[in-house]
Amino acid sequence: MSKAAETTLIVPGEAGWEIWTGTAAGFTLKEATDIQFPGDIPDLPGTDLIQLFPVKSVTAIPMKVTSDDEALFPDLALLHAERLGIRPDPMAGQLTDLFVIGREPEGTALLSVFLRSPGEGEIPARTPKEFDLSARAFPLAGDSLAVWKELGRWVFSLSSGGNTAYCQATSISTHAPDQALAREIRLALIQLSIQGIDIRPSKIFVWTSDSETSASALIGEFRATAEVAPRPAPVLPAIRSKLLPADVRAARKAAEKKRNITLAVAAVVLAYLGVIGWFGYGVWKDVSRTKSLRAQAEEAAPDAAAFTIHSQKWDELALTREENSPVELLLHIANSIPPNTGLRLRTAEISAAEVKLIGEATQPGPINQFSLNLTKKNELIRFDWQRPSPQQSTRGWEFTYNAVLR
Repeated sequence: MSKAAETTLIVPGEAGWEIWTGTAAGFTLKEATDIQFPGDIPDLPGTDLIQLFPVKSVTAIPMKVTSDDEALFPDLALLHAERLGIRPDPMAGQLTDLFVIGREPEGTALLSVFLRSPGEGEIPARTPKEFDLSARAFPLAGDSLAVWKELGRWVFSLSSGGNTAYCQATSISTHAPDQALAREIRLALIQLSIQGIDIRPSKIFVWTSDSETSASALIGEFRATAEVAPRPAPVLPAIRSKLLPADVRAARKAAEKKRNITLAVAAVVLAYLGVIGWFGYGVWKDVSRTKSLRAQAEEAAPDAAAFTIHSQKWDELALTREENSPVELLLHIANSIPPNTGLRLRTAEISAAEVKLIGEATQPGPINQFSLNLTKKNELIRFDWQRPSPQQSTRGWEFTYNAVLR
């Protein structure tokens, strides 16, 4: 049997980029650097190279579709992303990918990811053979939450049934996870629930090089056991990513060469036209202004890209900024469900002025308690509730509640 070929992984680490070497059977850390851009990493090994993009480079969009036809998944994911205002540049390579979170009788849960087009220095000088996401290289069992630092900022990943369901980078750089980080994770869980993907983490992993880091803020928020330990070695996902951005470095070199040729030709033309006085001066002035505008456009490009990403993320939070936020209403309704009773909501149609809830339980008692909790909840007192008695069904007891704003 032939020996497996060695592979080099470049992985975003706690403070800078890390270099791991090995095979699909396992990887070993070769070097942890303080370098912030992969393009600045010197002397990479000559083996096959795989780059794991940091969580901050992608926008993760979970969704649930009623179809189980995999041929329709890419189109459904693209339509969903376009409704959120996300449109990847088709000329920048393969910047999108799609992964199955889980399959259920009523539909399929999917995670679509949209990679930001890499900028200068974000791809190594030697173009990698493959690309993937850092969150997918650290799989979790069951319904779990993992929190770790990438390039100085806290990021988190949520799994459902052992599959990556969501990942997000934050702007938080505190020594230990705090309440602000816990709130961002809670908001992500609510958004997942709205999409029909209900995750209740039973285990929390805090990956850090400092064993004294406290996870108390997360334990208090999610009521789950936590483990503080160094981040494990990365593994290559069984289903490899299709992400393949265009070679930005090569494209920019080609553009620079073309620009230099253009300027050289312009210089020759200016020298030739210099004999005709102010006409030649006018041409030179126009060329100089063109050069200046190009330089200004190139200088402003990173800020424009950052603003676009910020605007997209801000739009995603629109539901949380409205008065009578549906997300807050859903949270108060969820907190009214009696714990450990088996009561669950099948449908929750919520707007700022109306609420419709359809759910079920094995016994009528939890339903009656849930009904009472809704009327006693201070945050829901502005609504007039219609709460007919639960009806028995083949699966237990069903209920349908409606409410309108007073």
